[in-house]
Amino acid sequence: MVKVNAPAMSLDASGSLAGAIVFSKWKGRNYVRSLVRPSNPKSVLQVAVRAMMKFLAQNWVNVAGNEKTTWDTLAKATSISAFNAYVSENMTNWRQHLAPSMVTPATRVGTLATVTAFTATGGYRQAALALTVTVGGTNWGAILHRTLTDVAPLTLATVIGVLYACDANIHNYTDTAVAPGTYYYWYHLFTTRGKLDTVPIHGTAAAIVT
Repeated sequence: MVKVNAPAMSLDASGSLAGAIVFSKWKGRNYVRSLVRPSNPKSVLQVAVRAMMKFLAQNWVNVAGNEKTTWDTLAKATSISAFNAYVSENMTNWRQHLAPSMVTPATRVGTLATVTAFTATGGYRQAALALTVTVGGTNWGAILHRTLTDVAPLTLATVIGVLYACDANIHNYTDTAVAPGTYYYWYHLFTTRGKLDTVPIHGTAAAIVT
């Protein structure tokens, strides 16, 4: 609804009209613009892309100096920083269902972590996941999946997050904004050199309650 000060089509107006235009004021000046409704697309593939982007950005700090230098040649070739080269190359590989690597080229080797427990506990519109690692090996993280049925085939469409899991510890993740229902959670381990566990391990079915 538009509010005006003085007769219509004159001095001062604020609000939206017909869900299409907005009247407002900035630094004492009146203006009109089209109505833009904010959006935050969250398709299944976008979730997978954002999850890996977040993991890579947060864990660049854990890449050793000699490992970071392996990105210099690629960075110079494309006139970007080593960090951007690391993100770009790993995201390209991720879209091809390949695990990220701290170095380039990825050698796809290493020792995956030993996991003794993986649990999922349902709550109000969320599930708390816990991955217990007893031997870290050269593991870097775990790709987390959520499915509606107890079946093993997993794709980028089932990814909900990427968890940093490189040491002997209990690594936690909270799957939020989940609709009520029963879900199955899975994980794939991967090493610092991009080796991916080919066998998904599935945890407890989590009953999400309202």
